[in-house]
Amino acid sequence: MKLTEVDRRLLALHYVYPVPFNKMAELLKMDPDLRNLFNFGTDNLGRLLQIPKQKAARLNEQLQQHEQTPFTLLYHRENIIPIPITNLAYPKPLKWLVDPPTVLYVKGDPTILNASLKIAIIGSRKATDYSKRALSFIVPPLVDRGAVIVSGLAKGADTMAHESAIHFGGKTIAVLGHGLFHLYPYENRGLAEKLAEHHLLLTEYPPYMRPARWTFPMRNRIISGLSESVIITESEEKSGTMSTVDHALEHGKAIYAVPGPITSSLSLGPNKLIEQGAKPIWNGFQALENTSFL
Repeated sequence: MKLTEVDRRLLALHYVYPVPFNKMAELLKMDPDLRNLFNFGTDNLGRLLQIPKQKAARLNEQLQQHEQTPFTLLYHRENIIPIPITNLAYPKPLKWLVDPPTVLYVKGDPTILNASLKIAIIGSRKATDYSKRALSFIVPPLVDRGAVIVSGLAKGADTMAHESAIHFGGKTIAVLGHGLFHLYPYENRGLAEKLAEHHLLLTEYPPYMRPARWTFPMRNRIISGLSESVIITESEEKSGTMSTVDHALEHGKAIYAVPGPITSSLSLGPNKLIEQGAKPIWNGFQALENTSFL
């Protein structure tokens, strides 16, 4: 992937100011090619980014320190591919978000992003064998049609979604809530290494950023944004899974939920969604019936 000069300057800005694009859009409106990025000065940075003067001064200082940093070379050494929003390779569906990622940092096979159909499968970190068995009915038809399975690499349902995609011969994308130097959770490092070799790891955070409580809800909008539809296996009524569902509803995505036994607390989430209008699902063909892919 070829990076332009504006791409490289945006990488420098994002390294020291890792925020969604809507928070720096005014700066690029003023200077679309970022030719003056290292000469804006504290006052202009503070005004364009709408940040306090003290923060703008610190940001300006950091920019000066990294003016000559060869970010593309450093990322290449770590097999990390940066995709700035200014680059043609950036996924178009993410540009439609209110707060699109400024840069995507990917590791693995970036051509997977070009798949015409991506379907998110998410659920509880406490997901049981019921989710695993449900996915054995849902995932095979999806991967047979070339659908890429998108999830978040968390324990439980996310892990099952990635592993099911691999087991049934499909491709999968893991959207992370942290930088690529800090893979989380620890139990999934082996899975992450496998994805980095044959599938795709994707994050909006520079490699040095550690996981934090607020980064995972932010990640959920990317899972939804990349996917044409979202499937929920097991989930509590109030959980991070429902955060992704909220994003999907805002984005106009189709929502599918696996019906569950009324005796299980992990069925409250999907059963409630079905009551509210989500489509019940028990095989993958149902998720294919209403896709533009067909």
